[in-house]
Amino acid sequence: MTDDGQILRQFKAGQREEAFNQIVKNYGERLYWHIRRIVMVHEDADDLLQNTFVKAWNGLERFRGESGLYTWLYRIATNETLSFLGGKRVTADVSLSEDPARTASLATTDRGFDGDKLQRLLQQAIALLPPKQRIVFCERYYNETPYEDISKAMGTSVGALKASYHHAYGKVLEYVKERIDIDY
Repeated sequence: MTDDGQILRQFKAGQREEAFNQIVKNYGERLYWHIRRIVMVHEDADDLLQNTFVKAWNGLERFRGESGLYTWLYRIATNETLSFLGGKRVTADVSLSEDPARTASLATTDRGFDGDKLQRLLQQAIALLPPKQRIVFCERYYNETPYEDISKAMGTSVGALKASYHHAYGKVLEYVKERIDIDY
């Protein structure tokens, strides 16, 4: 993995395509899974990842380096994803959270999903979370991302993120407990 400084130097030296290819190589998979956990559908995640990289390509010259490249890309991806979900709400006249059965089924009908019952329930519960709670939950649960890093990327206070995670965790736990007979 090439470090951010080296990539930026390469970009400024006129080796733009090579630098950008390295960005995609370094961060593409991680960003894909960040987006995918929010939208649940591979095709949507793939489109949003492409949109993220198009915006990054167009804005890389103006990147000031006040944060790491991943933090900057994460913020672009998150904003693209939230805009997509908002646009879906308007164009389809039904948001993901307004149709819980449809939303929950998206989490497990995707051809890439092959989990067991508990994993299926977890994915369904996550799919029902509001988008910002879903982002915080997935970043903490799957990636163990520190609140401080999420805070920088989302422009939200650490306290607000902790509260969002706590609420999301409670919702996920309640959803799973209602549907499976396990003592917690």
